[in-house]
Amino acid sequence: MDDHITITKFEPKKKQGLIVIITGNGKGKTTSAMGMALRGCGHGLKTTIVQFMKGDFYSGEWDGVKKLAPMVKLYHTGKGFCGIEGNPYPHSEHRKNAQEAIQLITTILSTNDCDTLILDEINNALHLKLVDLDQVKNILALRPKHMHIILTGRDAHPELIELADTVSEVREIKHAYRKEIEPQPGIDF
Repeated sequence: MDDHITITKFEPKKKQGLIVIITGNGKGKTTSAMGMALRGCGHGLKTTIVQFMKGDFYSGEWDGVKKLAPMVKLYHTGKGFCGIEGNPYPHSEHRKNAQEAIQLITTILSTNDCDTLILDEINNALHLKLVDLDQVKNILALRPKHMHIILTGRDAHPELIELADTVSEVREIKHAYRKEIEPQPGIDF
């Protein structure tokens, strides 16, 4: 680092938890949320990640997050992407797992043990009726005022978009799989 550069650490006058939605059909929604976990870790903020749809196919973030422990925790509660890519589990099994994730989140909220809560692929879970809109709205209502909540996944519900403070849409322009290039470690999973 250059000795001539002065780095100022900004502190808001009022700390306030935000509701952030990262949605769209492009690649990078989970990756963006993981970047916020990394950034929060740098500020001494604890992050808890609950993954709704992932779980049957290894993803590098599982072991990567372990290196950020104890500041970042990850729970992968799902059985993979419901109804696609040959996933063998019936809808009822996916819903059961998603409902268990909702209970886990309720416990996390009651213990108030994190500053940021990432609900990875919850938008998909809602769209596929694995969780109900009222359940997600209840989570947002129960969160402590200082806590940030990040909701990722395609097909964000319009009512959640209305409740959010920040909404970003990741749009696909081009993707390697359309050229029949297999998913690559560190980029796709």
